[in-house]
Amino acid sequence: MHLLDIDYARSQFPALKTGFIYGGSQVAVNVADRIYEYLLNHNVQFGADYSVSVESTRRVMEDAPEAAMKLFNAQSRDEIVFGASSTINLENLARGMDGAIQTGDEFILTREHEANAGPWKRLALRRGAVVKYWTPTPTSPNNPYSVVYKVEELLPLITAKTRILAFTACSNILGTILPIKDIVQAVRTTAKENGTKKLEISVDCVAYAPHRRIDVRDWDINFCVFSFYKVYGPHISALYVRLSSLHDSVAAITHHFLKVDKKSYKLQPGGPGYELVHGTTGVLPYLLSLTPENDLQASFDAIATHEQKLVQPLLAFLTAPKQIERGVRIVGAENAGVNRVPTISFIVVGERATKSSDIVKVFDKKGGIGIRFGHFYAYSLIDELEPKIDVDDGVVRISLVHYNTVEEVERIVEILKEALE
Repeated sequence: MHLLDIDYARSQFPALKTGFIYGGSQVAVNVADRIYEYLLNHNVQFGADYSVSVESTRRVMEDAPEAAMKLFNAQSRDEIVFGASSTINLENLARGMDGAIQTGDEFILTREHEANAGPWKRLALRRGAVVKYWTPTPTSPNNPYSVVYKVEELLPLITAKTRILAFTACSNILGTILPIKDIVQAVRTTAKENGTKKLEISVDCVAYAPHRRIDVRDWDINFCVFSFYKVYGPHISALYVRLSSLHDSVAAITHHFLKVDKKSYKLQPGGPGYELVHGTTGVLPYLLSLTPENDLQASFDAIATHEQKLVQPLLAFLTAPKQIERGVRIVGAENAGVNRVPTISFIVVGERATKSSDIVKVFDKKGGIGIRFGHFYAYSLIDELEPKIDVDDGVVRISLVHYNTVEEVERIVEILKEALE
């Protein structure tokens, strides 16, 4: 296995040259170059016979979905939909399924980002379906906030009426990678044993996509979504819809939405600009360039290996006896490992309880590091934690990706020491 060339990776992000430690993903330079070039040289209407229009049409209607297809490992680019955001993509998908849901059907959801949960809850309300929740539970007897999702707590929720399972591949709060293939296999086996007539599975990969490779065919799922801005592209989303679901479950909400016709490509109403769609074609080459193999799996293996160098020292500090005594509690899994990404959330409780916002203020005053506090749109997840915490104050979240360095983690730890004094 090749290790990540961190210097090369950082060189592809001009924003990093300032020395500021960004929370979250920045845009790779070749993505910005493609948007810039498209706007200046190919910003024309589609479908005309003149050469510039032909080239523009090819870039947006063929090259972009082809690249997204490879990122999903989908079977066909006819399974790819672009939308302005993952929220819009999932909302339009759910609305397109109005006719496929019957009264009494059951949905199993996770209490995560509202972009994933909200559309399914509204669909259930419109159609008289029943919503059940797969709830994370603690892994440490000494930390009630050390919650993770366990498949053995999901399977009893499945009945003959289960119609939709929608969960996140990686929580944007908890930072734990779920074993998606194992979960799906167990769910489909249980559903078959229970006489479930039709079960479709949707996986939210927005917080997963920067850290691990998506593989919708290997996972055997029906729907999947991620945001390109999370993988160093523009603020635009891609949705995967399996061809069988496309034909059997999803009706068009306009004549363009989810139409299997590459000449009438699937850009949603109110969707993204064509220059942003074209900009997404820069993501795949960047990811492939991270290792000599020119292979996505090799790149994500290198990313996972490097990210553990970031996770380990940060978790080691936050879970040290001194910090535990201070009242620091990790929200999510406390241990580093291949199933833990460098999205690390914590709160400070006890006799010297400290607001998450006050921790972040120390960083803001120091400058040079971008971290945040709050519920990060996973309102229900935060609200269900026990003992209760202030949902609006939420958690402190430190979000790192593959181009961050161990030295940057050391800087973060130094300021945490001051904030927790």
